[in-house]
Amino acid sequence: MSVKKLAYWLLPVAWMGMLFYSSSTPYQEQTLKPFLASYMDLSFLKPLLHPIVFTYHHTIVSVEQLGVEGFVEFFIRKGAHLGSFFILFGLFYIALHKGTASEKKRLWSLLLTISYAVIDEMHQGFTPNRTPYYGDVIIDTAGALLALLLVTTFRNKKQK
Repeated sequence: MSVKKLAYWLLPVAWMGMLFYSSSTPYQEQTLKPFLASYMDLSFLKPLLHPIVFTYHHTIVSVEQLGVEGFVEFFIRKGAHLGSFFILFGLFYIALHKGTASEKKRLWSLLLTISYAVIDEMHQGFTPNRTPYYGDVIIDTAGALLALLLVTTFRNKKQK
């Protein structure tokens, strides 16, 4: 494999490094609630979000339980999961597309992304005040599947 082709693999490896670092950071050092409370008045959302109540990882997620800032932060954090693994899929796909002749680049990209999502969640189990949860792997997988859908749609349009 040429150095140029190998260099494409630095992209997903670097991204996984950033995800690893993020998973190594305790929740208290990542929370957005103080920022949201200090710099944004989200009180107007309270009546809109108040009826939304559900359980995630044995915890009730609601404005009543978390406050508006905590509720908004929950969705920002889950959106970050989705977006991060959307990007990871794309980086794996680029590395495989540029570096191999395999016809199963999309499948391999998906499998590598899901595998890293599982590893990342297990790694969180070793971080203070962080817990691994399969629900986050499902969200990560959804991000990868969205990226797969985008790549597949783009490739199908390009072939026509």
